[in-house]
Amino acid sequence: MTDTVHDDAVPGAAAPRHLRPYADVVQTIGWTPLIRLNATARGIRTPVYGKAEFMNPGGSIKDRIGPAIIAAAEREGRLGPGGTIVEGTSGNTGVGLAIAAASKGYRCIFTLSDKFSQEKVLLLRAFGAEVIVTSAALAPDHPDNYVNLAKRIAEETPNAVLADQFYNQANPDAHYRTTGPEVWEQTGGRVTHFVAAAGTGGTLTGVGRYLKERNPAVRIVGGDPVGSILKAYSETGTKTEPSPYKVEGIGQDKIPGTLDMSVVDEWRSVDDRTSMTLARRLTREEGLFVGGSSGLIAHVALEVAREVDDPDACIVCILCDTGERYLSKVYSDDWMRENRLLEPARVSAGDVVRGKAQGAPPELISVAPETPVRQALGFITGNNVSQVPVVAEGDCVGHLAESTLMARVLENTAVLEKSVQHVMDAPLPVVDGHVDLPTVTRLLSKNPAVLVRRNGKLDGIVTRFDVMRYVTGA
Repeated sequence: MTDTVHDDAVPGAAAPRHLRPYADVVQTIGWTPLIRLNATARGIRTPVYGKAEFMNPGGSIKDRIGPAIIAAAEREGRLGPGGTIVEGTSGNTGVGLAIAAASKGYRCIFTLSDKFSQEKVLLLRAFGAEVIVTSAALAPDHPDNYVNLAKRIAEETPNAVLADQFYNQANPDAHYRTTGPEVWEQTGGRVTHFVAAAGTGGTLTGVGRYLKERNPAVRIVGGDPVGSILKAYSETGTKTEPSPYKVEGIGQDKIPGTLDMSVVDEWRSVDDRTSMTLARRLTREEGLFVGGSSGLIAHVALEVAREVDDPDACIVCILCDTGERYLSKVYSDDWMRENRLLEPARVSAGDVVRGKAQGAPPELISVAPETPVRQALGFITGNNVSQVPVVAEGDCVGHLAESTLMARVLENTAVLEKSVQHVMDAPLPVVDGHVDLPTVTRLLSKNPAVLVRRNGKLDGIVTRFDVMRYVTGA
């Protein structure tokens, strides 16, 4: 495929756009540009182009299906004047629906999982939508799961229609009518591989069907987050148990009715860290401000390009949405580090304390020297810890080891009535939070645990087990 804009061209001058006014914002949806990946594809002979769906007016590829779903409901007589549109969404479909609904006077109610970024919630409310956030921990069949809750609201609300993006065939049809033809025309029919991911599966299905009708040799490749069931299901026909992942808007714990598995030639899994790292690189090195799902898809596209190794091939991948939706997540170093997706250049004792698994005690568990052994044992078993420091006036004066303390109690139950100062072991070493991990590791070779101090106060404890979990990413 030949690039139409030369390196020395004035941006925007080569191909005039938007020459005539539009009747409304919906008419600006689609015909997003294809942009070649350069810095992130360095050393790869196969050209890879990203279809910049974040340049739609609502910032995502889901803008395409909002008007299509509403138009279908109107044609079928299910949605009338003053009606309400309800949907369980990851945020982007809600924006697409809200844009289309705004010009027609429809009310919108959207349900979201609390997995999704706060930016999406605020954005939907900015469009005037009512937003209900539910727990991401709810099982798919739980009545308050965000998808099931949307169904119930639609049933109970007069003159309401459920957008039902996971089963509404207007979804893949929108991509068959718009995205697919655009890819074909923009590549001059030379596209050889199309890479996307499945939330609802509408993009893969619609674009895949169109491209294969034009050229059956075009390969359709699906990217899937590690933890999603789609790749495994396509290979075995069996639904596996999903596991949590952080990338938003793609992957599934069920098989959507809008996903035609027969269209997809292969699936490839990508983990959260790889996906979000590449999203950040696309922004910093290519100037393409995208979310984590785009990072996942681009990673798959680049992986395929390396394997194809053919300058005459043409790989097109979907860049799903704008990175503005993820400023508090993908583009927050603190959030990335907290979720073990971005390693600090230098790991400190404080990093290990903050990186402990969910469910760990929220603050340092300690006892005073005069605490009865019986009570101290209760602290140890109740908080599921193996080491407890004995603290007096802010300083560690000794420590209790679960195994040693229990052995003493078994030898003589009268120990239960004594205070811990009579049975405690030597004090644990204390380091400041900025001390590096190698120093902590050396101390742990001679001590069962190390205490960590922040702002002059004992703030946490690091055991050998904690360090092992941290360095292995467990």
